[in-house]
Amino acid sequence: MARLEGKRIAITGPRKAAELSVIVEKMGGTALVRPAQGTVAVEAEQVQAEVRKLIAEGADWILLTTGVGTELLVQAAEAIGESEAFTALLSKSQVAARGYKTVNVLKKLGVQPEVRDDDGTTSGLIRAMGGRDLSGKRVALQLYGDHAPRLVEWLREQGAIYHEILPYLHIPPELDVANLLLDEIAGGELDAVTFTSTPQVRFLMQHARERGMAERVIQAFQGETIAVAVGKVTAEAMREEGITRVVAPEEERMGSMIVALAKYYEKEAGNLN
Repeated sequence: MARLEGKRIAITGPRKAAELSVIVEKMGGTALVRPAQGTVAVEAEQVQAEVRKLIAEGADWILLTTGVGTELLVQAAEAIGESEAFTALLSKSQVAARGYKTVNVLKKLGVQPEVRDDDGTTSGLIRAMGGRDLSGKRVALQLYGDHAPRLVEWLREQGAIYHEILPYLHIPPELDVANLLLDEIAGGELDAVTFTSTPQVRFLMQHARERGMAERVIQAFQGETIAVAVGKVTAEAMREEGITRVVAPEEERMGSMIVALAKYYEKEAGNLN
C-alpha cells in the first residue's frame, strides 16, 4: 500500500477526526487535527414554519440538495402533523434532487424526482435542469449548511422566484484554530489539508479573505500543499473558491480520501524517478 512517511496532514473535519488520524498515522504520516467547522445547529421551529409556509403556498419546483436536509424537512412536516400534505406537495410539484441519498429519501416517500444530477454535484444538477423554463416559476431551494452561491446565482439568472430553506446551520469553528491552520498553510508547514464537507472549505476561505490571506493560501495549494476532498461535492466547492488542484477519491469515503492522497504521492514519486 502507498505510504505517507514524513507527511504532515491537517484534518479539518470535526467528525471522525480521531479515526482519520489513526489511518494517517498507520500509513506513516503525522495527523494534525484543525477543525474548520464548528458544531451544527438545528433550527427546528424555523424549519417547521418554512415547511408550513411551503405547503400553504405551494411551489412549481422543489430543489433538494442533500439527503440529510430532505430528511429534516420530512421530520419537520411530521412534527406539525402535515406528513401527508408535504408528501402530496412533493408529488404534485416538479422535484429536482442532487445525490443518491436525496433520491433514497424521496423513494421512501414514493416520490420520483423529475430531475436528478448525473454526478452528485451542484454543476450536475444545473446541467440536468438545462432547457427547463424557470422564468417566473416559484422555486423552493433546500440547502444544508452551505448557501450554494453558484446554484442561487443560476436560479437568479433563470428569472426564478426562489427562496432558500436551511434546515441546518453550521456554527463557525474556533477562530484561534482557524488562524493557526491558515498560518500553517501559508507558511508551507503542511503537506496536505483534508476537507470532508463544503462548510469547512467556505469557512476557511472566507476567514482567509477577512485576514487578507486568500491569495497566499491559494498559492500554497498550487505549490507544495495538497488540497484533499472527501468527494465530488466538496471538491467542487474548493474549485469554486479558487483551489484548482484537488485530490479526491472516486468513492466518497473518508478512508478512501487518505488512500487517494497516498496514491497521489506515490505517483508523484514515480514521476520524479
